[in-house]
Amino acid sequence: MQRTDLDLSMQAADGCPAVRWRITEALVPYEEAVAEMERQVAAIADGTADELVWLVEHPPLYTAGTSADSADLIQPDRFPVFATGRGGEYTYHGPGQRVAYVMLDLKRRRQDVRAYVAALEDVVIRTLDSMNVRGERREDRVGVWVRRPEKPLLPDGTMAEDKIAALGIRLRRWVSFHGLSINVDPDLDHFSGIVPCGIRTYGVTSLVDLGLPVMMTDVDMRLRDAFQEVFGETVNDS
Repeated sequence: MQRTDLDLSMQAADGCPAVRWRITEALVPYEEAVAEMERQVAAIADGTADELVWLVEHPPLYTAGTSADSADLIQPDRFPVFATGRGGEYTYHGPGQRVAYVMLDLKRRRQDVRAYVAALEDVVIRTLDSMNVRGERREDRVGVWVRRPEKPLLPDGTMAEDKIAALGIRLRRWVSFHGLSINVDPDLDHFSGIVPCGIRTYGVTSLVDLGLPVMMTDVDMRLRDAFQEVFGETVNDS
């Protein structure tokens, strides 16, 4: 079921600095990304750094969230596997996938985890909409989904759907960790080593798989525009 009755207001309080926006071009090892997030979140919580969105790509790897079931790790030797403190189950990260680590102080915004997750989903939906892709929420599944009418119906007779974006968050002192990932042009076969997010019924897709040969830089610009619509002003991180 599509979720439609959500209050997505997540703008910062008046007078708060703009969110820093950082893009790293080279592949970032996962452990380095986590260490940097730890450092940034501590500084944001202490009031010595402004909020940050950090866009990266990773080498191929799997991460296990706090709800991960070992049975969902189908090929444990295929890529490195990292236990992570974010919510959720197993997911894949790799080249061609845009990962956005979103480090926001919800005390400056709204101390509501459900509303925060919905706002992140809204950022993805707006980004996709700017490329004429209809992304949708689901009441029983976190992330953003696209309908696939060209595929066979599911066993229950409903239309096939694929996941195009995943979300996983953690909060410390009301500052957010981790964030979202959008499949731009990853190797979709790499998802076959896990049951993505513990959901077996549905598939995984990407913008290129949907017939949109977009560049990562174009997605980044659209993602930034959508983020600003939902969360407020950004400024390039120096």
